[in-house]
Amino acid sequence: MVNVLICGIGGKMGQNVLALLQDDKDARAVGGVDVHEPALCPVPVFPSFDAVDVQADVVIDFSSPALLGDILAYCEKTGAAAVLATTGYSPDDLAAIEEASKKIAVFKTANFSVGVNLLVKLVNEAAAFLGEKFDVEIVEKHHRLKVDAPSGTALMLADSVNKAFDGKKEYLYGRAGIVGKRGSEIGLHAVRGGTIVGEHDVLFCGEDEEITLSHRAASKRVFAAGAVRAAKFVAGMPAGKYDMSDVLKSL
Repeated sequence: MVNVLICGIGGKMGQNVLALLQDDKDARAVGGVDVHEPALCPVPVFPSFDAVDVQADVVIDFSSPALLGDILAYCEKTGAAAVLATTGYSPDDLAAIEEASKKIAVFKTANFSVGVNLLVKLVNEAAAFLGEKFDVEIVEKHHRLKVDAPSGTALMLADSVNKAFDGKKEYLYGRAGIVGKRGSEIGLHAVRGGTIVGEHDVLFCGEDEEITLSHRAASKRVFAAGAVRAAKFVAGMPAGKYDMSDVLKSL
């Protein structure tokens, strides 16, 4: 049985993770970390990692980059693995994650949906097959409260496409004020509105034909399910960096 500590347990994603773990046969929630304790929470909630008095094998984080240092320090101290499901990390944060992965198992991906990670693989294969004769545009849509743009998933998709071109493609964010002939770039476009959970379209536009590879998330539960799957995968693993491609290989 994998013991999970949920950072950000009071938020929507934390609550989704908690609900999934209540019905899981291989993993369970043993506590949470949050300044706001949710009502009728079935596990103890601690205001900080210093106050945690339960033993966890994995920390699932759906909070904010501000807590990254505390999460990594806790995991290094206890030997727990870290599943980092938060976005918006700074270059310094990414460097800290890289350094921590030398001591603990760190699972990080821009998107925890298995379907999205399959899409990442497919767009790379499509780009390699279609080559320079097809222009590539990526359109992502999210709810009105999302703070970062483009999404981490859109960038992950762009990077996957760009691998087929040895990383030579430049990224163009939107086209305001851009006129004239299209260059050798990957266009990324962000839409924000309403309660859209997450939609990503990768368009391969050629002469007289267009191929679109897409993913739609109907609810945030799919991301929580991916994080739980990641926690069960990474628990007990040696120090290093892991992502959903490792999970896909194990399926």
